[in-house]
Amino acid sequence: MRTSFSKISMQSSNLFSCLFIITIIIFAFSYSTLLIPHTYFYANAAYSKAVPAAAGPIINYPNLKVETVFKGLKIPTSMAFLGPNDILVLEKNSGNVLRIVNGHLINQPLLHVNAATQFLEWGLLGIAISKQPNSASDDGSGQVSTYVFVYYTKSTANPRVSAGNHLYRYELVNNQLVNPVDLLNLPSNAPDPIGESNHNGGKVLIGPDNNIYAVIGDVGSHDGQAQNNKNGKKLDGTSGILRITKDGKPVVPDPLGREDPTRVYYAYGIRNSFGIDFDPVTGNLWDTENGPDYGDEINLVKPGFNSGWNQIMGIWQVSGPLPGPVVENPAKDLINFDGKGVYRSPEFVWNQTVGPSALKFLNSDKLGKQYQNTIYVGDVNNGNLYNFKLNTDRTGLLLNGPLEGKVAYNMNDLKPVIFGHGFGTITDLEVGPNDGFLYVLTFDGTIYRIVPGGSQ
Repeated sequence: MRTSFSKISMQSSNLFSCLFIITIIIFAFSYSTLLIPHTYFYANAAYSKAVPAAAGPIINYPNLKVETVFKGLKIPTSMAFLGPNDILVLEKNSGNVLRIVNGHLINQPLLHVNAATQFLEWGLLGIAISKQPNSASDDGSGQVSTYVFVYYTKSTANPRVSAGNHLYRYELVNNQLVNPVDLLNLPSNAPDPIGESNHNGGKVLIGPDNNIYAVIGDVGSHDGQAQNNKNGKKLDGTSGILRITKDGKPVVPDPLGREDPTRVYYAYGIRNSFGIDFDPVTGNLWDTENGPDYGDEINLVKPGFNSGWNQIMGIWQVSGPLPGPVVENPAKDLINFDGKGVYRSPEFVWNQTVGPSALKFLNSDKLGKQYQNTIYVGDVNNGNLYNFKLNTDRTGLLLNGPLEGKVAYNMNDLKPVIFGHGFGTITDLEVGPNDGFLYVLTFDGTIYRIVPGGSQ
């Protein structure tokens, strides 16, 4: 089944004219800064903020080290494990789904798609894998079908216009991805006046409920209920985490309402996100969210979660390129779908943006018991890998010292949670299904893994 969404004195006079023009320029700059993301790591190398360390990444704990699994990918955005030492990787601009087995690239791509890549965050963006018993093998033979879910911006004949962001389901047969089914057809904004098109999200995840979760941002300039604007416009498939079955059907119960497209929304009010994952202990969903030049977030995402955009970013009122006052009554002016949608303050906020990207729970003790079931987050601007431990009931982060108020105001504040550095722009994080190590995918085309074995 396919869910689709429709397609936002003379001297005095001269002085006044100059001031008027300057005001217009400042307004235009402020407006564009509000809408255009600070981090463009899905675009091209010019927009990748962090440069990998020449000597390679370093872990800030002497009993751990970084190994290189593979080098030579071209602008990779996401990865997923088919099995032990068997990884599928997406290249944003080539449109290729690649397979790396035991550190070696299989020559032929499993799939090539005609992805739109002209602007910023368009392209081949997200992947998830699901294996399930084959309905034709009820004889007990144990055969399984492998579904691969791929999220990408679809191209048209006009390179400046895309055919939207699509979530496709494929089957893996004889080392090829075949039998495509279009599960979601979502907006992908046309370029704005300064030539940008952004906030397409793209991460895809299989939930513990065996359903599909996909995140999309506000795609540049959408203005409706998903962005908490009370202007009569409805939800349209943007600014949210969407949830469907593997056949593309809405999941019951639906947090916000039964009508289309509301019933596929799991969460809304999201500016843009490059990281979602489920807590292996509680089953709760968490995400990262990108602010403009302030207010990056880590959130606990309950069903019906409202992240507050574009009224709130971080803990501040949105009022242009700089943060407004701290919001004292955040639910007051937000869309709540008759009380079904609930705003929740972030569990962590960066005051100055770092561009948080991938988020992953390490459901393994292979790096040490102290890291098991903790959260790892990558970033774009600094090449850092962060580690956050959770509080006792796992509904918040265990933060002390300068971070006790849940806000990092400068890089010094972040030192207690920086696990490693020198990675360059991190685009994805995964846990090896067999070895339990943490794998790191970077914009410059490298897959690393973090393992025990540094100096004691």
